[in-house]
Amino acid sequence: MRGQRGRAAARTGAAITLTGRGGVVVLFAAGLLGALPARWFDAPLLAGAAFAIGCALAALATRPADLLTLAVSPPAVFLAVTLLAEIVTSIGEGSLLQGVALGVLASLAATAPWLFGGTLLLLAISVPRGLPAAVRDLRGRLAGGRLFETEENENPVRWEEPPAPRGRRAAPRQERERTEDAS
Repeated sequence: MRGQRGRAAARTGAAITLTGRGGVVVLFAAGLLGALPARWFDAPLLAGAAFAIGCALAALATRPADLLTLAVSPPAVFLAVTLLAEIVTSIGEGSLLQGVALGVLASLAATAPWLFGGTLLLLAISVPRGLPAAVRDLRGRLAGGRLFETEENENPVRWEEPPAPRGRRAAPRQERERTEDAS
């Protein structure tokens, strides 16, 4: 199994492949590592550049099957990073709610171009890596009504056995099997 992963990574050119959630975590971590110092040193350029670098790293390291998950997440991640950075840096400065609300609005206004640029960079890297195939796969699964097909087949719960009627005790398993075999 380990050899197969190594060969797959060699074919794609990446030493590390992340799931979609892993790519979102990389994006979040890079954004937060830029947003906190940017807030402390009043340098919104730092927050934006770190977010754009995180978008590029996440797009390059995420496996092609999960690129759709990553492609739709930058706005939500950017908002979460900005909100968390404002909460952390506003603690102890008078009204927390007022400081966070004004800080989030000011930060979003100052770094919005970086959000768009990072999202476009992520899409520009993801398209040649297989994003259109992931979209086609999702569209086919939605059209065929088989969106959750793999999850249903992996469910170990058996629903064929009817529940025991109320008021009567269910027969032990061995006795039920004997009665089924006799009939």
